[in-house]
Amino acid sequence: MAPRWVFPVVEGLLLLALIAGDPGRIDRRSAVLRAVAITLVGALALSAVGSTVHLVDNLIHGGKETSSAPSLLQAGGTVWACTVLAFSLLYYELDSGGVAARAHHMPPTPALAFPQQLNPELSAPGWRPRFIDYLYLGFTNATAFSPTDVMPLAPWAKIVMSVQALLSLLILGLVVARAVNVLA
Repeated sequence: MAPRWVFPVVEGLLLLALIAGDPGRIDRRSAVLRAVAITLVGALALSAVGSTVHLVDNLIHGGKETSSAPSLLQAGGTVWACTVLAFSLLYYELDSGGVAARAHHMPPTPALAFPQQLNPELSAPGWRPRFIDYLYLGFTNATAFSPTDVMPLAPWAKIVMSVQALLSLLILGLVVARAVNVLA
């Protein structure tokens, strides 16, 4: 859709804007900073979708990395890992009003229900999800192709988790099938 350098430049500029707007903290609530953060993680997720589409296209029509099993597995693993990271950041930024809102208070109705929220006796008082919790969500959703212990409650969460599961299914299914075919 655009030259290869466009997405990294846009993402870098958004990251610089976030750093300049709230250096060293994530607890400042600002509508502008939240919009920049959502735009940045949205661009990362869109980039992950684009990388998946590009990889699938190369698998279907033949590409330089699809003729060698090691190259294909490396490309597929990289796209898959970037997808996990991008969607983890998306969950982290969108759940419960964002990072800064969670730092101040947890809303009574989160978009993603963690086990510690469903069973408060399993966690310390005042427990809040941290990035590692969202990274685990992104990883398990990408490997199981469905929610495992974190349940999506909001419609946006269900849609985003479905898109991530579909992308992972395409990446893992097609890459592994092609790698086996190349090796055979």
